[in-house]
Amino acid sequence: MNTTQQEIVNKTAQFIEDKFQGEGTGHDWHHIYRVWKSAENIAKTEDCDPYIVSLAALLHDIADHKFYDGDLLEGSRQATKLLTDLGADEDTISKVADIVKRVSFKGAKVKDEMPSIEGKVVQDADRLDAIGAIGIARAFAYGGSKHRLLYDPEENYEMHDTFDAYHKNESSTIAHFYEKLLLLKDRMHTNTAKQVAEQRHRVMEDFLQQFYGEWEGKK
Repeated sequence: MNTTQQEIVNKTAQFIEDKFQGEGTGHDWHHIYRVWKSAENIAKTEDCDPYIVSLAALLHDIADHKFYDGDLLEGSRQATKLLTDLGADEDTISKVADIVKRVSFKGAKVKDEMPSIEGKVVQDADRLDAIGAIGIARAFAYGGSKHRLLYDPEENYEMHDTFDAYHKNESSTIAHFYEKLLLLKDRMHTNTAKQVAEQRHRVMEDFLQQFYGEWEGKK
């Protein structure tokens, strides 16, 4: 990155840090920072533009659809405005906004549509932060913020066919493991993320085994 690009990245990071301080659903500044740094590390192993990767990682949750009534375009609109205000060029703004629009998981049976390698890097980094020990903690933080059950033994898990069905879903946090988190290992794009995901996936499997044992009073 040149000096101007680095300055825009730094200003973007400061804006996002200020905006998300104290957020309590697991989509806070620390989540975004982890995704940013993970994306930077993955980018080193791929033929991609680190400037686009950094900006898209920092802005991927600027207006997450979960908090904007399912609006998948609000994030790209806010990202576009910020980058325009910061003086980014039109090509950069277009590429970053497109990644922000596409990055979210939209349902178990909804195919990923992420054409750029930069977008795939950011999507992998975001999904890595949704699994493993931190992913478990974030899932329950979000579930609690939405007053969702920890677990319902009689609940049927749903592999959603559309984003609308996925967005409107109000299942328990344990159901969320089956409807999203346990699926992410096999939806990674890059070799680096695939390797990390294997270990984090096992952490979730071990957690669920322990959870069910404790639920029945057997462990």
